Amino acid sequence: MSDTVPEASAEPEAPPAEKKDEGSALWREIKGLLWVLVAVLAFHSFIAKPFYIPSESMMPGLLTGDRLVVTKYPYGWSWVSPSFHVVPPMQGRVFGRLPERGDIVIVTPPGTRTDYIKRVIGLPGDVIRMVNGTLIINGEPVKRAKRAPTLVPVDVNSPCGAGQDDKLLPYRMPGKDGGMVCQVPTIRETLSNGRSYDTVELGLTPEDNFGPVHIPAGHLWLMGDNRDDSADSRVPEWQGGLGGPVPWENIGGRAEFITFSLDGSTKWWNPLTWLEALRPGRAGKSLRNS
Repeated sequence: MSDTVPEASAEPEAPPAEKKDEGSALWREIKGLLWVLVAVLAFHSFIAKPFYIPSESMMPGLLTGDRLVVTKYPYGWSWVSPSFHVVPPMQGRVFGRLPERGDIVIVTPPGTRTDYIKRVIGLPGDVIRMVNGTLIINGEPVKRAKRAPTLVPVDVNSPCGAGQDDKLLPYRMPGKDGGMVCQVPTIRETLSNGRSYDTVELGLTPEDNFGPVHIPAGHLWLMGDNRDDSADSRVPEWQGGLGGPVPWENIGGRAEFITFSLDGSTKWWNPLTWLEALRPGRAGKSLRNS
């Protein structure tokens, strides 16, 4: 009976297997993150997205610094729906539906990839004109009622006059709490479908008289509520406006409600300022009935 030498164990080959397992685990993590990113982009593109109000064009209802939720699906989807407008411009909408008169919408001006926020005033087939600040739709003047001034607290985002020539500067005055407020002159408009909203009226401007304009098929007439400071359908494209009726495929979604609002005093490196900058009373405000 002879001694035999056992065969060498295969254990030394274990480390490569461990490396393989480690590589698989890393790839699984990467794939998981990629799926999360795809899900977020899909939600952002086709369901809803956040939106930041960058200007005073929708005062007094919306202030610079307001954060909104904009839904993408109410009017169907078009080339402006995907995030960052990565799709080239094209006509038409999928499952398209026209906005209602009075809806607040985001719009991508023709020839750009930026987003504005305006109100739908004119629908296809309408004839729109304005005489001394009074809107006239299909021959009927829109109801207007003067209201008490809207009191907007003065802060970094709402300075109530940025210089000596600013039209809002004369309306800046001390408030009851010792701080400064902007007493914004306000006119309430009521459309033929019953939708009412406040507008800013500071006096006659070149945009307070126009038309009549016939809205062609597949187009909308959009205006800001701050009638004296809004680059909307009344303003030519070379001046930063919408340049007239806008193709409905350029509508990116409908504004639903305000999530929160910041007064502009935040410092990103100091979390304590994040809470201090929150404007009270604006979170949760619906934009569907205003």
